[in-house]
Amino acid sequence: MISKVEVRTPSGSVLTLTLDDTSNGFVIAGIDGLDPVKATITSSSFAKIDGSQYQASRREARNIILKIGLEPNYVTSTVRSLRNILYDYFMPKSEVSLRFYVDDDLVVDIDGRVETCDSDLFSKDVQVNVSILCFDPDFIEHESETITGATVSTDETITVNYDGTVSTGIVFVMPIDRSLSSFTIYHTPPDGTVRSLDFSDSLVSGDVVTIGTNRGDKYVYRMREGVTQSALYAMSPQSNWIELERGVNTLRVYATGAALSYTITYFNRYGGL
Repeated sequence: MISKVEVRTPSGSVLTLTLDDTSNGFVIAGIDGLDPVKATITSSSFAKIDGSQYQASRREARNIILKIGLEPNYVTSTVRSLRNILYDYFMPKSEVSLRFYVDDDLVVDIDGRVETCDSDLFSKDVQVNVSILCFDPDFIEHESETITGATVSTDETITVNYDGTVSTGIVFVMPIDRSLSSFTIYHTPPDGTVRSLDFSDSLVSGDVVTIGTNRGDKYVYRMREGVTQSALYAMSPQSNWIELERGVNTLRVYATGAALSYTITYFNRYGGL
């Protein structure tokens, strides 16, 4: 169960909304749009073949609706003053970040833009309904997960038990302390399919390779002598961008020669609360 919602603006202002505490004049009366969003599925039909064939699918943007009750004390606050406070956070078109606190210690974030901020000015019990469109529909855990490992020249793997309900990308960082011409990241998700990301470049001691595989933010960088440059050319076109899937994933970073240490950082992503 959700116990608290924090609303953040780009300027850093924070508004806290709770289910059972009205000390600040606000109370959450309800929240819509927390379930998994609808998927749009594309298929094709063929002459003389019954039914259709699946082609692709995608999830739509998330529409969160906050129902906020106003509880003025008429000493330091009125309905009008409370409503004006909400306008500072929920003016249509503005950016907003929501942080949800769930009873099992899960804390997740989601970003969006305010679509509407409506209330019945002549109602006895005033409630403000705020519609927020979140173009990335996933709830992202506030704290990241980090694992460490070292390159191997054998079949030795490390295991990552991914708790999120939606696949997530990683940020792979490997400092180089010797000459290296190539390495490969092997990933096996729970379905057993082996995927690989091949990197080939003339690396020297002091370089740092960083690979990001998050959707919408994919990159390959090499830092040398304090200068960071794109190294996307070093990634094989046949490579797969690594994405962890729910359940047990295995990873292996293969490179010849002495072991090189690396870190992998990722965020758990959830399709619904």
